[in-house]
Amino acid sequence: MTGTDHEHSESVVVAAQWLADQSNPPHPVVPALRGRFGLSALEACEAAALARKFRTSRQAFA
Repeated sequence: MTGTDHEHSESVVVAAQWLADQSNPPHPVVPALRGRFGLSALEACEAAALARKFRTSRQAFA
């Protein structure tokens, strides 16, 4: 699985949506996502990357 073929778990998507909606995101983000959503380190990194894509898409279509 690579690129757009990769499917994220529901918890990763929920965390990414939450992070993308934050006007002042937590720092450091990985520990914050792990604590708030119970994600593994890898899942938290995936959520952070996905949130960046969500924010970029919002800006492109705004």
